[in-house]
Amino acid sequence: MSGPISKILVVGATGSIGSHVVALALQAGYAVRALTRDVARAADLPAQAERVVGDVAHAQTLESAVEGVDAIVFTHGAQGQGKLGSEQVDYGAVRNILAALKGRTVRIALMTAIGVTDRTGSYNRSTEAHDWKRRAERLVRASGLAYTIVRPGWFDYQEAGQNRLVFLQGDRRHAGTPADGVVARRQIAQVLVASLASAAAERKTLELVAEHGAAQHDLDPLFLALQADPADALDAVRDLQNMPLGSEPERVRNDLARMSSSRLR
Repeated sequence: MSGPISKILVVGATGSIGSHVVALALQAGYAVRALTRDVARAADLPAQAERVVGDVAHAQTLESAVEGVDAIVFTHGAQGQGKLGSEQVDYGAVRNILAALKGRTVRIALMTAIGVTDRTGSYNRSTEAHDWKRRAERLVRASGLAYTIVRPGWFDYQEAGQNRLVFLQGDRRHAGTPADGVVARRQIAQVLVASLASAAAERKTLELVAEHGAAQHDLDPLFLALQADPADALDAVRDLQNMPLGSEPERVRNDLARMSSSRLR
């Protein structure tokens, strides 16, 4: 179990989900630091949130961002930036932030996507976004840090009354459409923030969707019902084994080796 959390860094804080994370984390009593490339872009965030300038694509700009934080919530994304953006942002942000920690212990909440293990669908073939998000998940698992990984369904497709959160595992919904499941942005933020203080959420990976029913305020029973990821495994419990490490790019294997060795120092 990670130690008590008082200060959170939000990566992707000015985005449509990150801004909800900032607000909910402040409501929960956390001190919040918002990472942004441009302070002007963070003008609409609550005044209580600390702003820090850094670029996730450049590791040397991130040391001040991680200084003194107890937890990091990743809500960033490279939507529309193609294959290079997927590597530099979806994956690079996680690699660079973890490297900037220089072995310090923090709690991680990482948002990726439902269907992240679907390598053959048209979306992944054109963007490689699933592959790079999944590689980011692997870095988090290899780091040895306490974590929760949330793979949300489609945003903004929910109907009225779809307030009941459902946690799934195994990532078997690969339609590539809202049929895979839908969820509101604020609901995603709720789960990410709640995971930080939950011992039941540690080393858990889940797909998140919303169905018709009443909203839950205590999420611990949902986290408790999940299986933990196997110790020292790169992939989540019940995931498809369709990304062999030996077939991964050399630079990715090197990143994983560095991440694994850094936690043993």
